[in-house]
Amino acid sequence: MIVQSIELEKFRNYKSLKLKFDSGTNIFYGDNAQGKTNILEAVYLCGTTKSHRGSKDREVIQFQEEESHLRMKVERNNVPIEIDMHLKKNKPKGIAINGVPIRKASELFGIANFVFFSPEDLNIIKDGPSVRRHFIDMELCQLHKVYLHHLSNYNKVINQRNRLLKESAFRPDILDTLDIWDIQMAEYGKKVIEERRAFIRRLNEIIDSIHGRLTGEKEHLRIIYEENVTAEEFAEALRSSREKDLRMKMSMTGPHRDDICFQTNGVDIRKFGSQGQQRTAALSLKLSEIELVKQEIGDTPILLLDDVLSELDSSRQKYLLDSIHDIQTFITCTGLDDFVQNRFHINKVFHVVEGKVYEN
Repeated sequence: MIVQSIELEKFRNYKSLKLKFDSGTNIFYGDNAQGKTNILEAVYLCGTTKSHRGSKDREVIQFQEEESHLRMKVERNNVPIEIDMHLKKNKPKGIAINGVPIRKASELFGIANFVFFSPEDLNIIKDGPSVRRHFIDMELCQLHKVYLHHLSNYNKVINQRNRLLKESAFRPDILDTLDIWDIQMAEYGKKVIEERRAFIRRLNEIIDSIHGRLTGEKEHLRIIYEENVTAEEFAEALRSSREKDLRMKMSMTGPHRDDICFQTNGVDIRKFGSQGQQRTAALSLKLSEIELVKQEIGDTPILLLDDVLSELDSSRQKYLLDSIHDIQTFITCTGLDDFVQNRFHINKVFHVVEGKVYEN
């Protein structure tokens, strides 16, 4: 699986840009705020319909423009695939695959699998539960379209249920419909919980050995899925919490309140780990994510590294670079010294200067 090329029109700080990539390592270097990350964002957006920054479509369209176009060519199992994406400020995005418009953005998931690694990801351990849930959801949505279906429906149901809970104070009669929403919420929520359980179980089969190598076998890492409620008890828990939900005007029970715990040698490093331990665990998590995707799809994902090397010490830099030699990688950085010092082979180098990209 490789990204062959991308074309951007009126995207971020690029009026027009056409790039062809190598199937190995592609480096984008230059000073800060020149547009390096925007290229990685465009690649990720084309493959997932989402910006890794959480940006809305209107925010990525070039200033004073009404629309933007992205075109990306991908090769999967020797089959070429072309993705066209049309972004508009006040309308839903339009997407076509090989010239055929798709009705649901979810149809794009699975064509290419991406692992995005940014400096912010190094803080996933100490950040809030929503960040860790987002990590699980984005990976599972890429790997399993059925999970995307269940999660999307769960989110729609919970939004409707929360609206009903808020309006019930003025319209008590609508409470009669609460049972219907509870049934749907339990149905989709149970499937979300079960898929997350399986995902964490598969990650645990991989992560400890990676973390052990990173720490010289001094530490053992385990991920614990902290379910707000079990799949088996969800329906009953909804009934039991109804009075509280009505009082709080929101749904207080369900997988939208889940978290994951990271334990090193039995210690919860979210609360008691040093910054070094938390960052090493985050690196282990990302490397495990890569390996898990390989196992799941029988192919390599595409790795996007956004200025991560500058945040790692030399030993962790070397371990990361040694781990990615066999997959297509896009890396942003301010200079090439780290690669020279680690004797890392670079296939293609792009110099980014004020929204212009020069191939070295």
